[in-house]
Amino acid sequence: MRNSYPSDISREQFESIQALFEQARKKTKPRVVDLYNVFCAILYVLKSGCQWRMLPRDFPKWQLVYKYFRHWSQRPSDDERSLLEQALKKCGWRGPYQPWSEREDNLRDR
Repeated sequence: MRNSYPSDISREQFESIQALFEQARKKTKPRVVDLYNVFCAILYVLKSGCQWRMLPRDFPKWQLVYKYFRHWSQRPSDDERSLLEQALKKCGWRGPYQPWSEREDNLRDR
C-alpha cells in the first residue's frame, strides 16, 4: 500500500484511460507493475516539478516510471497527440498550478 498524493487520480478515473495504455503494449510477457501507480508517479512529477530521481519510494522505481513516460509521450506524427496527452485530457487532469507571477502578467495583458 502506498501513500496518496494530491496529484493522484482515482482508480475509477484511471479505468477510463487504462485501455489507451493497454493497446500500446507489445504482448511479450506479463506485466509486473501496476500501471495506475506508474501513471500517478508521472502525474506527481508533472505536478511537483521534481526530478525523476526524487520520486518518493512508495512509487515504482524512477527508471521504470521514466521509461513509461518516454514511451507514452512519443507522438506518432506531428498531427496526432501522444498517449500521455490523450490520457491527461481524457481524465481531466489540469496540470500544475500557474505561478502567481505568470497569472499577474496575464491580468496586465487584458
